[in-house]
Amino acid sequence: MKEALHYSSENGTVVCRLCPHGCTIPPGEAGRCRVRKNADGVLLSANYGVVSSLHLDPVEKKPLYHFYPGSHLLSVGTLGCNFQCFFCQNWSISQESPLDSAGPGKFLKMSPREVVELALKGRESGNIGIAYTYNEPTIWFEFVLETAALAKEKGLLNVLVTNGFIREEPLRQLLPFISAMNIDIKSMNDEFYKRKCGGRLKPVLKAARLASQACLVEITNLIIPTLNDSASEFEALAEWILNNLGADTPLHLSRYYPQYQSQIPPTGMKTLRDAYEAAIRKLHYVYVGNVREDTWNNTACPSCGRSVITRRGFEVTGYYLTPEHKCRDCGREIHMVGGYAG
Repeated sequence: MKEALHYSSENGTVVCRLCPHGCTIPPGEAGRCRVRKNADGVLLSANYGVVSSLHLDPVEKKPLYHFYPGSHLLSVGTLGCNFQCFFCQNWSISQESPLDSAGPGKFLKMSPREVVELALKGRESGNIGIAYTYNEPTIWFEFVLETAALAKEKGLLNVLVTNGFIREEPLRQLLPFISAMNIDIKSMNDEFYKRKCGGRLKPVLKAARLASQACLVEITNLIIPTLNDSASEFEALAEWILNNLGADTPLHLSRYYPQYQSQIPPTGMKTLRDAYEAAIRKLHYVYVGNVREDTWNNTACPSCGRSVITRRGFEVTGYYLTPEHKCRDCGREIHMVGGYAG
């Protein structure tokens, strides 16, 4: 454990100021994320250095389609989340706490330096940096901040895959070290966030706007039948991205499958097509994930329609951009950070 940042303490009770929940935590108790504990008036990060997941992943798996295509990222995750989504795709780690884990040998213990050294070794396999992912990385704040700062010093890139539920002050502290973020906007309905996730929409939108001013941002939306799959939802999300982040912001529409406590059937293909059509009328780059139709994962030129990047799963199979990120057919500049690794 390590003393947490962003909290206040009075008479033994602490108030966590990392995420918008602002948990008031009595002595001996933990916040809603289950990883920040009050120890006699000192807030501790119980998941500091606790690594539940560690893989070398394609950057496309994050998903990031406009960030160094064909590259890899050392992807690390821990435990806990400040949401409680009943449909969570990574519930086995997001809904677990290091305070309840079965013994010290269940998870890896790593220092920021060890993670960075491992990422540096991965350069031989096309690794360009570190992705903080799998569970919610912002509640791993102290570890991510230290690791990201050291990684940037060593010439590595840092990526966050996040629900965006973080306060402005800690986000501003972290952003100078972050090169790209995939932010999950789960719905444009605040009631969805309150009832299905235990959160709120407004802070997520605020974080997305702030992040877009500092690094590449791509948005993911998991489409769940009967909950956030209406035409008005699709229109509202695309319109918000257009007006607040810009038409060049990539949107990843993701097919839902039953997980955790949800028995809702998978998203239908017609719903996915409707969502895609609604979004592509406003945005330049729209993708559909968790499906077998690879054409939905290709990057098309907004001007001439040519597929300038083709993909099969998470693999880049064709790259038809100039070194200046322009379409080879019409010369349109494609919104892209970094070159092709292939």
